[in-house]
Amino acid sequence: MNLARLDLNLVVALRALLEERNVTRAGRRMGLSQPAMSAALARLRRHFDDDLLARAGGHYELTALGQVLLDRTSTACDLLERLFSSQGHFDPAAESREFALLASDYAVAVFGSDLARVVHEEAPGIRLRFTQTPPTLLDDTATLLSTTDGLFMPHGVISGFPATDLYDDRWVFLVADHHPEVGDRITTEDLARLPWVTYQRTYDAPAVRQLGMLGIEPHVEVSVDSFQTLPFLVAGTRRIALVQGRLAERLRGIAPVRIMEPPYEAVPLRQALWWHPVHTRDAAHIWLRETAARVAASLTGPTTAIHRLDEHDPGV
Repeated sequence: MNLARLDLNLVVALRALLEERNVTRAGRRMGLSQPAMSAALARLRRHFDDDLLARAGGHYELTALGQVLLDRTSTACDLLERLFSSQGHFDPAAESREFALLASDYAVAVFGSDLARVVHEEAPGIRLRFTQTPPTLLDDTATLLSTTDGLFMPHGVISGFPATDLYDDRWVFLVADHHPEVGDRITTEDLARLPWVTYQRTYDAPAVRQLGMLGIEPHVEVSVDSFQTLPFLVAGTRRIALVQGRLAERLRGIAPVRIMEPPYEAVPLRQALWWHPVHTRDAAHIWLRETAARVAASLTGPTTAIHRLDEHDPGV
C-alpha cells in the first residue's frame, strides 16, 4: 500500500461512519452533505473490499471488519492529531494545553503532586490529566502510548520505548500494629505463611518475580486497584502488603500499621516517564520531560532521586 496515495480525510470519515453508524449523522458531524458522505463510504468500501456498514432492518450494523476498524481508526485519529499538533517552539508561560498522563495512584501521590505544583507555578495555562493505567497496557503498549502524552511506570515492566528516568524507590512491607505473629522483624517464613493484600495489577512484576525466585508464593487474600488502600486492608488483620517506600512514608500514620524492611535484598524500583516516539522531538514534550526530571531531582525521601535527564531513544 502506498501511503502517499491515501486521502487522510478518509480516516476521519471512516471514524465518523463507524461511530455514528449512520451516513447522515456522520456527514453532519463532519460538516458534509449526505451525498458527499455517501461518496466517502463508497470509496472506503472499495478500498477495504467490505461493506463496513450493513443494513439490519431500519438501521446499520458494523461488519466484522468494521468492528475491527472501529478501535484502530480511533487510535489512528488520535495519533494523527498529536502528530500534527507537534510544535517546534514552546513557551510554557504563554501556552494553553493539556497533557494526558497515565499513572498509578502511587505515582500520582509520590511524584504527580509535586509535578503539578511546579507546572502550575511555571505554566499556569498548562493542565495535567492523570488517568489510571489500564490493565490492557501489556497487551498493546504501542497503541496505548500513541493515544496519550506519557506513562509513569517503573523499569522492568515495558521496554522498547523512549523514557526519562526519574527517581529510585525501594520496597517495604506493611504489617498491622501488634500483629500477634510478627515480631520486630518480618521473616521469609512469615511471607510464605501469612495472607497478603496486593495491588491487583502485574506492574510490579520484578518484585513479584523475585519472590518466586526465593521460593515464596504469596497467598493473596485480598487484591485492590489502589496502592493507597493497602494500609487500611492490613490494619487489624493478619495480612501483609508489599508497598513502595516513598508511598509508605507519605501514608505513615494514616492507619495503625508498621513499616518493615524485607527479609531479603529487594530489587530496587526505578520510576520513569515513558512516551511514544512521535513525541520525541516535540518542543512541548521536551519541556514536559525536562520539567519532570527537574522535579524528580528535587525529591526527598527514603532513596535519592536521579539527578540527570536520561533519555533512552531506541532507534528514533
